[in-house]
Amino acid sequence: MPTKGQIITNPATGDSYEFLETAKDTNGVAVTMRATIKSKGPLVPNHRHVFQDETFEIISGQLTIFKDGKSTTFAAGEKIAFPKNTPHNHYNNSEEELVYIHSVKPALDFDYLIENLVGLAADGKSKNGKFGLVQELVTLKYLESKTYLADIPIGVQKFLMHTVAPIGRMFGYRAIYKKYSGIEK
Repeated sequence: MPTKGQIITNPATGDSYEFLETAKDTNGVAVTMRATIKSKGPLVPNHRHVFQDETFEIISGQLTIFKDGKSTTFAAGEKIAFPKNTPHNHYNNSEEELVYIHSVKPALDFDYLIENLVGLAADGKSKNGKFGLVQELVTLKYLESKTYLADIPIGVQKFLMHTVAPIGRMFGYRAIYKKYSGIEK
């Protein structure tokens, strides 16, 4: 379960996330984290959050944003916001460590999502920022923080979520793993 002050780290990359505010702390208003990213390149697929707005405030290093088919780099002191339903990605594209404050509103279960993505990556279940189609479909279907992959039509994803994701759960895939968050979803 995410808690204020908790730091989760991927031992393979050294990337870490400190929860400054969790959904519980804000009564569901927001999740705020301090991310320290040492690895280079995307950590998750291009995506869009259906119900949530996202902001990034760069503390040090450079944050690369992929949006509208192009990449833009932001430096320390700059801030960028993504309204809900905006296809995007965000990552460190430099050899230099990146630190940013990441806020998501409303919180829903986004803090649990981060715990699980870092846990899966730490366990070697992510390759080049991708977690495998079955895992991604289970995550998409069973989280309140409804997110879709940006590069696959939403109708196709919905069809696959409702057909493949329940089968994936029969084989042990979860959106939230007890191993990483203390609960299972």
